[in-house]
Amino acid sequence: MAATYSGEARPSPEPSDGVSPASPASSTGEIPMDQPPKLKGRHRLLQNLQRMSSTPALTRRARSATTGSTDYPRGGKASLSCVSLASPSYTPCFGNGNASPLYGGLNARPATPGTPGSPPEHTPTARIRMLDAGRSLTPQPRSVGLPIDMRPSSRGTPSREGKLGEGFPQPDSLPVSIPDSHKARPTESKVGEDVVSPPTPEKTFDFWGNMPAELKMNILGYLTPKEIIRCSAVSKAWNQMCYDGQLWSHVDTTDYYRDIPSDSLLKIITSGGPFVRDLNLRGCIQLRDKWMMEGEKISDSCRNVINFSLEGTRIDKSSVHFFLLRNPRLEYINLTGLSSVTNSAMKIIAQSCPYLGILNVSWCSNVDTKGLKKIVQSCHRLRDLRASEIRGFDDGDFALKLFERNTLERLIMGRTDLTDQSLKYLIQGENPHIDLLTDRPVVPPRRFRHLDLHQCTEVTDEGLKTLAHNVPDLEGLRLSQCSELTDDSIIDVIRTTPKLSHFEVEDVERVTNNLLIELAKCPCAAHLEHLNISYCESLGDVGMLQVMKSCPNIRSVEMDNTRVSDLTLMEASSRARKRGYGEKLPQVGLRLVVFDCANITWAGVKEVLSSNCYTPRPRKSSATMVTVTQTTSDSGVSGMSTPTIPSTPVSPTSSPPPLPEVYPNHIVQLKCFYGWQMTVDHHTKRVLRGDLAAASRLDRKWADYMMATEEAGAAGAGARRRRRRAREAERLYNVDSEEEDEYAIGGISSFGGRRRRAQSGGCVVM
Repeated sequence: MAATYSGEARPSPEPSDGVSPASPASSTGEIPMDQPPKLKGRHRLLQNLQRMSSTPALTRRARSATTGSTDYPRGGKASLSCVSLASPSYTPCFGNGNASPLYGGLNARPATPGTPGSPPEHTPTARIRMLDAGRSLTPQPRSVGLPIDMRPSSRGTPSREGKLGEGFPQPDSLPVSIPDSHKARPTESKVGEDVVSPPTPEKTFDFWGNMPAELKMNILGYLTPKEIIRCSAVSKAWNQMCYDGQLWSHVDTTDYYRDIPSDSLLKIITSGGPFVRDLNLRGCIQLRDKWMMEGEKISDSCRNVINFSLEGTRIDKSSVHFFLLRNPRLEYINLTGLSSVTNSAMKIIAQSCPYLGILNVSWCSNVDTKGLKKIVQSCHRLRDLRASEIRGFDDGDFALKLFERNTLERLIMGRTDLTDQSLKYLIQGENPHIDLLTDRPVVPPRRFRHLDLHQCTEVTDEGLKTLAHNVPDLEGLRLSQCSELTDDSIIDVIRTTPKLSHFEVEDVERVTNNLLIELAKCPCAAHLEHLNISYCESLGDVGMLQVMKSCPNIRSVEMDNTRVSDLTLMEASSRARKRGYGEKLPQVGLRLVVFDCANITWAGVKEVLSSNCYTPRPRKSSATMVTVTQTTSDSGVSGMSTPTIPSTPVSPTSSPPPLPEVYPNHIVQLKCFYGWQMTVDHHTKRVLRGDLAAASRLDRKWADYMMATEEAGAAGAGARRRRRRAREAERLYNVDSEEEDEYAIGGISSFGGRRRRAQSGGCVVM
C-alpha cells in the first residue's frame, strides 16, 4: 500500500464499508473536543492512519515503488520514524511541537503538492536516508533538540537546545535516523564546529591532610610542650591532634611549671589518659584546687603511670591515696617535701605497688621508719631509698629489716638520728659470726653503691669502721659534716672500696693530709672523679699534690676554705695538658673551686689561664729538610754537590701548606676570688669557642694590670720578702716534679717559668 501525505486531507486509497476515515475536522489539523466512539480492528487502524496523515507538523511523505530499493539501502543504520518525532506526546521533550527537530542539524525540505513520487535527494556527507525530495519555500528549523535528560551540560555554562546539531550540512528531507554512535557519545562533535571541552580543575595536593596519622604524631613529637600547645590554636582538627594522648606519654613540667595555667595542665593530663607513663608535676602548686575538686577524675584518667613525681606541689591527703590506689604499676615515686604524705600513704604503696624500685620521701615530716618498714617488707624490687631528715633511724628493728632484704643499691640517710648501733645492724646484722683469723664478722657483702651519711652527728669511728670489707661495690660515699669522724675510720673504708668515684668529707675538721695521701695510694685513685674537701682547714698542698698526680680521671675538686696554694693550681694545669691536643674544640676536663683560699694568688690564676690557651709548637717535618752532601772529584778537589731533597721538591715561590688548628682536649674551669671571676669566665668562653689568640691577649692584659696594681702598693722590705717567698716556692716545685712535660714544656713556675717568661716579656711579679 502506497500513500502520500501533505498538508491537505486526502482520502484513503482503500476505503471499506462506506465509512470514510477522513473528516472535516481532520482536514484542518484540529482535534475535535468530542471524541467518536472507539473502533475495533481494521476500522481503528484506518482511523489512526488518517490522523497521522493530517498532522500539519509533518512534511509530505512520498514513496515510489520503483525507488524503494534506493530509499532503503541495505546495510544502512536504523532510522527513527518521522511519525514518532512529530507525535504530540514528544512536545514537552523538544519544547516546540510545530518544529521538526532533527539530530545532526539536517534541514527538512517539505514536499511540493502535485509531485508525488519524486525521488529524494542524497547528500554525500549525510549519514541518513531521505524520505522526501520536495523543497519547501518556507524556512524550516535546522536542528533537532535532544530530550532534557539527554542534553549534555558543561560546568559553569548553561545548556542550549540543538547545540550538537549546529554546523552539519543540511539534507533535503525531514525524517532522519539517529546513529547509535551519537547516542552513545552525545558530547562529541563529528563534523563542523568543535565543542570546547570544559576545563579540568587542578587537583590540590594536601600534604599534611593526606599524611598518615602516625607520621603526624611522630613529627609533632619533636616539638616542645609549649610549641605543641601553641599549635593547638590553629584549628579544631589541630586542637584534637595536639591533645592526642600519644603526644603526652611523657609529661614533665620542670621547664614550664610556672607558666602553664591549671586548666591547660589538667587538660593535658586528662587528654593523655591511659597513654601517660611519666608524670612529673614538680612545683605545680596551681593544681591544689584541681586536686581537691577533680582528683578522682585525674586518677581515673591516668591508670598506667610508671614514674610519678609530686615534689614541691600542694595536694590533699585523699587525692594522694586515690592516685596511688589507681596506679599499681608505679616504679618510681617522688613525694619529697609533702606534708600531706603520712604513714597511711606508705601502707597503700606497700599494698598496691609491688613493682616499686625507687622511693623518695625526703623531708616528709609526717613519715617515719614505721611506714618505711612496711614498704621494705612488701616491695621486693626496692633498690633506691631516699629518706633524708626522716625520724626513726635509731630503731634497730628497721635496720635489721634492711639487712635481711639486702636489695638496696642507694641509701640516703642524711640529717637523721642514725647511731653506731643502727649502722652496725644495717651492715653486719645482729650477733654475726666472727672470723677468728681476721677478727671480722662473716656476713654477705652489702650491695650498696651510693651511701649518704651527711650530717649524721651521732655516727663515730666505731660505727663507720663496720663499712670496711663489707661494701666492695661502693661508688659514692658522702660523710660531710660528720664532726666525730677521723682519719682512721675513713682510711679503713677507702682502702676496701676499689670502685669509689665520688668522695665527700666536707667540713670534717679532724681529717688531715694523711687522708689525701692514703687516698692517692688506694686502688680507687684510678676511678676517682669527684672530691670535696671544702672547709677542711687542715688540708693543703702536701696532700692535694699527691691526689692531682695519682688520679688521672678526676673531674671535679672542691677545696674552698683550705690551705692549698698556687702549686696545686699549677699541678692541675699540668695534668690537664697531659690529656693531649687535637683538632676538636676544647672541653672542660677539670673543675676547681678555690674561692676563700688565702694562699691562692692572682699568679696561680694566671698560670691556669695561660695553660688553657697554650698549644705546642709545630715541629719541622723531615719532608721539607734539605740535605747537602760533600763530594770529592777525581783530581782530589772536594766540592759541593747538588742538594738532595728526600721526598717533595721545595719551590722558592710556593708557601708551605697551612697547619691544622690544634686545641687542647681538656681545660681547667676555675671558680676563684669574686674580683677575678669575671675575667676568668670571659677567658674560658674564648677558649671554649676556639679563639685562643683572643684568650692569650686577655691573659696578657690582665697580667699587666695585676702587676701594675701589685707594684704600686709594694715597697720596702715587704716586696723583697714576697720575692724571696716566690723563689722558694718555685725551687720547691721544680725539685718536687719528677718528670718533664710531655710536650717539652719543662718546669713551669707560678711566676712565668721558662716558657711563660718568653711569652709574657720576662717580667717578675713582687
